[in-house]
Amino acid sequence: MDYTRLSDPNIITGRYMDSLLIEERLIGSVAAETETELFGERFSSPVMTPAFSHLPKYAGRELTGLEEYSAAAKELGILNFCGMMENDMFERIAASGAKTVRIVKPYADNGKVRDQLRFAEEAGAFGVGMDIDHIFGAEGYDVCVGELMAAQTQDMLASYVQSTRLPFFVKGVLSVRDAVKCAEIGAKAIIVSHHHGRMPYAVPPMMILPDIKKALADTDVKIIVDCGIATGSDVFKALALGADAAAVGRSMLPSLEQGGVQGVKDFISGVAKELAYVMSFTGFKTVSEIDSSVLHRTEFDL
Repeated sequence: MDYTRLSDPNIITGRYMDSLLIEERLIGSVAAETETELFGERFSSPVMTPAFSHLPKYAGRELTGLEEYSAAAKELGILNFCGMMENDMFERIAASGAKTVRIVKPYADNGKVRDQLRFAEEAGAFGVGMDIDHIFGAEGYDVCVGELMAAQTQDMLASYVQSTRLPFFVKGVLSVRDAVKCAEIGAKAIIVSHHHGRMPYAVPPMMILPDIKKALADTDVKIIVDCGIATGSDVFKALALGADAAAVGRSMLPSLEQGGVQGVKDFISGVAKELAYVMSFTGFKTVSEIDSSVLHRTEFDL
């Protein structure tokens, strides 16, 4: 037998997602609506932007990719995320008017962590958070764009939550254990993610999602999923398995690079329209009604 080991979580994640099939429920169904609510705010859909970092200016345009997709998020009326950057760039993103969550890296310089969280709140961020799946690298603690990362204890994370009035998001949760710890420290949301496959053989987010949902059932913690989300059907599957929202990732990049603000608007609008289409085909009028009863999994063969 010719057997090749597949350690890439992106391949594993894609195959798992594609193993989930959707049944139709048409009788009595009506055209669906994608509007959703998070933390008391209404958004046009549960489709969200990714927490990208350090994007350049594309095709000679005036704004960076970060600013362009933030402007698109504002116009679309969806929740926006951004990642590693200095305060001056976040100030420019905040100026777009998009409701934005700033995800801060787990810097070894703890003062920088706290400064960026504070700055984001003062600049008008919708929420703040930390990217815990960027702690480790191949040589021990990761070095990202010249910045050394550090281990983060539960007490450290709790102190960040307590330092802000904003909803705190923990990005990079991929186990029931970490999800429960996030709830214990008072985090308001988690992002279930393997960060585009930083660890070999990482479990697909949608595979672990139902267990996380069950473990957090008695809490008010919101669950967002990313990794491999490229279509409305992907978003539908995430919602059916227990997520409150889903973030597109690298699937958005070609549209951003080529079309800027309008490209992102067209791409995410297309994802949201397909979500509504699948919802209509399955008898769910609103996002909050979606459940896993319409999903069927074929044999998951790596």
